[in-house]
Amino acid sequence: MDDLDRRILDILRRDARTPYTEIAEQVGTSEGTVRNRVERLIEDGVIERFTVATHTGNIKAMIEVSVAVDVDTTAVSERMAEWDEVDFVWQVSGEEDIVLVVDAADTRAVNELITQARELAEVKSTKTRLILDERLGQTP
Repeated sequence: MDDLDRRILDILRRDARTPYTEIAEQVGTSEGTVRNRVERLIEDGVIERFTVATHTGNIKAMIEVSVAVDVDTTAVSERMAEWDEVDFVWQVSGEEDIVLVVDAADTRAVNELITQARELAEVKSTKTRLILDERLGQTP
């Protein structure tokens, strides 16, 4: 991946619907080059998916989950990824093992997800952080 790929990705991260002609103009190359680069980035697995970011007025939160040492963290993560209102499930290093990023209608719905996590036998504890604001960072 070179600098041109990074610049194309930066534009797509901010708005995945940006037309290739507009991207080409912004990065100083042809539409065909942008199209070919994006297709290659998809084939190489650099671009995993195109998604929609929403501003719905919902409550966004991170639910940090600790599991027992002998637990298959991947299996627990896969189950949690199927829950409604869960946008992302990250397996992380540190004190917690799994982080759920959720987009819920209200704090009651967040609390229901916390309860759902705590009801799993593999879960030792949870911590929750409400997301107050978010910004998209620049691609290096």
